[in-house]
Amino acid sequence: MVKQYGELYLQTRRALLQSEDPQTAGLMARNLLCSITGKTQEEILTHRDMYASEQMCKDVEAAVKRLQSGEPLAYVLGEWEFYGLPIRVTRDVLIPRDDTCAVTGLAIRQALFLDQGPRILDLCCGSGCIGLAIASRVKDAKVTLADLSMAALAVAKENAALNKLTGRVRCVSADALKPAFPFLGKFDMIVSNPPYVTKAEMEDLDLSVREFEPHMALYGGEDGLDFYRSIAGNYAPALKPGGYLCFEFGMGQGDAVCRILEENGYTILERTRDYNHIERAVLAQYGRKDG
Repeated sequence: MVKQYGELYLQTRRALLQSEDPQTAGLMARNLLCSITGKTQEEILTHRDMYASEQMCKDVEAAVKRLQSGEPLAYVLGEWEFYGLPIRVTRDVLIPRDDTCAVTGLAIRQALFLDQGPRILDLCCGSGCIGLAIASRVKDAKVTLADLSMAALAVAKENAALNKLTGRVRCVSADALKPAFPFLGKFDMIVSNPPYVTKAEMEDLDLSVREFEPHMALYGGEDGLDFYRSIAGNYAPALKPGGYLCFEFGMGQGDAVCRILEENGYTILERTRDYNHIERAVLAQYGRKDG
């Protein structure tokens, strides 16, 4: 049955109020309608008395059921914004989060001072959101997106095309838990948001994460630090002399990650916090140059 846009919005919001607070329910309802109808929020408001098609009404109803099952909004929409870029997401990749803006901003600020045409590796790239954000801000950067998951790389490649960055971005398969492949060459910077959830934390994850996001991109070993140990050691040969390594890490992991870096010949340059004032990222230099 067809419904007016205004009626469809109110019906959707009411359904979402069963599990969400009023503000969140309204925001989710607006996002759903915009995504499914292809209209902006202003257009839906202006044309609230116009009728949506029967198919649109069915699509909204199906989307609401997915949300009520606990599926995150980003997966239902199929796209999420990160650092001002549209990023397509599937259940093969983690949803880009505001927390990750900390490591992204740290990497961008350093990359702007690198030599012309810097080579940057986004390791454990998932959707490619970090590397693509860097490429969008550092106009001469050549970015490699690397992940072990071929499904994730397919999403990353799609996002490079979506953001018209394929001329300076390539996607390759690489295992962060093994030595870097020589064919990758040398990089001025490696940035990584690796899996860092501990074994104990995996059991207590929120339903929306535990049931819908890829465990491969979450689990970092017994203490959550397996990938930091491997990347700090195995990927040092992939850095140019004086190259940089930029990590995101989990809450409370900062000191342990910095110890791992220092034990592998890195000098800690900066540690930074996310929007919630939680320490979230570190920038280190390998074989730091004098001066």
